[in-house]
Amino acid sequence: MKITLILNGKTEDDYLSKGFAIYEQRLKHYLTFETIVIPALKNTKAISSEQQKQKEGELILKNIQSADKLILLDENGKEFTSIHFSGFIQQQMNSGIKNCVFVVGGPYGFSEEIYKRANGKISLSKMTFSHQMVRLFFVEQLYRAMTILRNEPYHHS
Repeated sequence: MKITLILNGKTEDDYLSKGFAIYEQRLKHYLTFETIVIPALKNTKAISSEQQKQKEGELILKNIQSADKLILLDENGKEFTSIHFSGFIQQQMNSGIKNCVFVVGGPYGFSEEIYKRANGKISLSKMTFSHQMVRLFFVEQLYRAMTILRNEPYHHS
């Protein structure tokens, strides 16, 4: 199974980029992992938050196929422990889907079209994090899930 992570805009902080790159490289030992960065919208002060979500949603939809499983990283999604998240990833791998797509939304969340297309929502915490940090947290948790599934010592439960 391939996992694709769709991100909104480039990572701005060097320390986050470096951390993301470390886990992205580690993940390649376990599965096919791809990152798609949709361009950040320009002149967002001139458009409403709803218009911004709509435009971001259109860019997201251009990068997913009808057979892809779409999971949103959303504050109202299901929360997992790391062990339960690894079980969720194993279920996806066992289901026969070819591509599981996770999406980090923009500052206002997702458009209605994206929510309707989604197959599920996951929350990384009850706390709110910047979408810049969420990408690092997610890729680390995905790596942790793969080490849990392989009974490797990274996750010390």
